[in-house]
Amino acid sequence: MSPRSHMKPVAGAAATCLLIAGSGLLAGCGTARTEGAAGGGTQTVAAPTATHGQAQQPVQTTEADWKPVADALGRTGTLMKGTVYRVPLPRKDLKVTTQGVAIKPGLSLGGYATFAKYHDGTMLMGDMVVTEDELPKVTDALQAAGIEQTALHKHLLQQSPAIWWAHVHAMGNPVTLAKGLKSALAATATPPASPPPATQPPIGLDTAGIDKAIGGKGTADGGIYKFSIPRKDTITDGTHALPPALGITTAINFQPLGGNKAAINGDFVMTAPEVQKVIRALRKGGIDIVELHNHTLNDQPRLFYMHVWATGDGVTLAKALRPALNATALAPAP
Repeated sequence: MSPRSHMKPVAGAAATCLLIAGSGLLAGCGTARTEGAAGGGTQTVAAPTATHGQAQQPVQTTEADWKPVADALGRTGTLMKGTVYRVPLPRKDLKVTTQGVAIKPGLSLGGYATFAKYHDGTMLMGDMVVTEDELPKVTDALQAAGIEQTALHKHLLQQSPAIWWAHVHAMGNPVTLAKGLKSALAATATPPASPPPATQPPIGLDTAGIDKAIGGKGTADGGIYKFSIPRKDTITDGTHALPPALGITTAINFQPLGGNKAAINGDFVMTAPEVQKVIRALRKGGIDIVELHNHTLNDQPRLFYMHVWATGDGVTLAKALRPALNATALAPAP
């Protein structure tokens, strides 16, 4: 949803470029929709796109700033680097299997909602995990709330039951966005929020070997070993710079299967020239490709996401992933 209330046409160029009111930021290219067109439908107009180096950065916030969002959503999140408020939406109620593997929620079923404040409003981006039966009701609830669906896809092969992942995006008042998202969650059997465990269960994998192969240190989360690797380039959506914590990262998860074996699932984030290189590297390592798609509608540079799946020795899988990671423009390891 574009931040329409803060835009006005530049004289003589109403359909090609816009000025963000109060910012002095010239924007142009792309499309957006405005309500109230003739006949009660929508009208396509120019969408704002920040010129290089001029995108709005998210505003620094505190945990207290997000309490109204947590209250409206009925779930508490975590503030990441002072800008992105991330609320987990795990589907712990689902019992999903793929290729004989019982999927833990942390491997593939961890939906989320992220919020970031900008000078012209709050952005919502997220990923909802829904069953095939829930999907039409979720779609209707999102549309009624004015929250866009920007992608619909699967993360797993041969899954039972059939599960879909719906990416969402909106711009506006944070409490209103939270209430809208809550209405969509109410169309699912997503369980209420529960406190995190006091201690993390052990990870039955050679995590030191996996870390060495990946080139960074993973994080244990609910029995899953996770990597989240940002890109080095700046990503924008219209006039807004998108922090990696909004979901703009390559994410790889390892679920222990016993005997140092693992199932891996996750997605690579790539620009168009990187896609075929990553595919070739993954297949050379025996890693299956599940989906290739976009998560958002107006990102620049245009990003593609590729979901992957494989089982085998954890370190061997990590070594097979490394050439594919090398084929993308990753941020340097901290």
